[in-house]
This record gives sequence, structure tokens and C-alpha cells, in this order.
Amino acid sequence: MNERIWTAALAVIGDEILSGRTQDKNIAQLASWLNVQGIRLAEVRVVPDKTDAIVEAVNALRARNDYLFTTGGIGPTHDDITVDAIAAALGVDVVYHPDAVATLDAYYETRGGLTDTRKRMARVPEGAGLIENRMSGAPGIHIENIYVMAGVPHITAGMLDALTGTLEGGRPVVSGTIGAWVAESEIAELLAKTERAFAGVSIGSYPFFRDGRTGANFVARATDRAVVDACLAELTAQLEALGVAVVAGGI
Repeated sequence: MNERIWTAALAVIGDEILSGRTQDKNIAQLASWLNVQGIRLAEVRVVPDKTDAIVEAVNALRARNDYLFTTGGIGPTHDDITVDAIAAALGVDVVYHPDAVATLDAYYETRGGLTDTRKRMARVPEGAGLIENRMSGAPGIHIENIYVMAGVPHITAGMLDALTGTLEGGRPVVSGTIGAWVAESEIAELLAKTERAFAGVSIGSYPFFRDGRTGANFVARATDRAVVDACLAELTAQLEALGVAVVAGGI
């Protein structure tokens, strides 16, 4: 019986990402966190600060994945429209979450008070729960299979920490790496044959050009460490049989 694969998608929301003014760092940290939870990041979409675009992305991504994460657009300013867009996608109203109001009120008590602008960060789609934010007060949001988080990477990291162990997933993905000074095009068929021989393993090939030479690192991934090790041992033996020196751990 095939093992259940749990998947997640990420919608990165913000014109600043698309313009290049801000470089996204959340994709890598979410992918790494999800692997530990036994969930695979299956797709990522970068979406502008436009309600229709966010609604379309949210409904498409949440329908074909177990989980959808969003980052960005939940601050206090007028262009932070993620909450409104997700409420529209789900067909619910936007309300103030009383626990979020209380959290923000306490956070801003010594920081100038809870203004109407700051209170915007307590708005949630009706029926939503909160994701704890120990960094800056404003919580993330959880509704159905959607997890709405901040765009600032260290705040996102804190929200992920708060979610650790709370999502159902499969076994964590493990990986191993070998490297060789060989053009991947020369061994593409060997890579494909080796991958087919080990059920549940995927092999990624990552070529590079360094010091005037062409090489590649090969990463095997699966949920079973023994299978990963066996796959890399076989690949190593096959490469060495071709006269290619192999570097354990990669180059």
C-alpha cells in the first residue's frame, strides 16, 4: 500500500516581492519546517496585493493540498488586505477576534496604546482561531486548512514554532548527498534508473561549474533513512564503475 503523502502550498502575498524590493526568505524556512512535520511543500505562488488575485490563489491552492500557508499582508496599513481576501474566498465576514484584541491591547500598553490602526491586526475571518506570535504581539490566523502568517521571516519562524506538532502529517523526509565531478547530462539515464529501483526515493541533481570544471551534487530524499542510504550506495557504486570519483556528503 502506498504511503499517504501530505502536501502544503504557500501563497507569498505582496507587491514588494514581485517588484524585487524584498527578497522572500519564507519559502526555504517553511519547506524545512514542513519536512520535519512530515508534510511536503508541493507548490508556491507569489501573489500581488490585489483581492481578486489572492482569492483565486487561496481557493485553488487550498483545494488541491492538505494545507495552505500564506505570508504577508496582515499588518495594520490600508494595503494589508490578506484577511479580507481570505474571508472573501471562504464567503465569511471579517470580525475582531476578542483574544487578538486583548493580546494587542496588552502588547501596546507600554508602546503608545492600541490605536484604531493597530487594532486592524485583530481582524480575522469569522470562525478563525489564532496562531501565537511571541515576537510582535499581532497573532497569525488559522481557519479551515489555511494558516495565515506574517511576511517578516523571524516573525514567521516564531509562528511556525508555535504550530510545531499540531498538524497531521506523515513521516519526516530525510535526505543524503553525494557529489562528483561529472556532467549530469552524461549520467541522466543512470540517475533515472537508480531512482526507479528504489521505491519512495526521489533523486535531485544540482550541477555547478567551479574552477573550470563541471560537477554535480546528487540528493536522495525519502521517508526511510535506510532506503536513502541504500540508494546512495548503489548510485556511488554505479558511478565508480564508470570511473567517476564520488565525494560523500557532496562537493
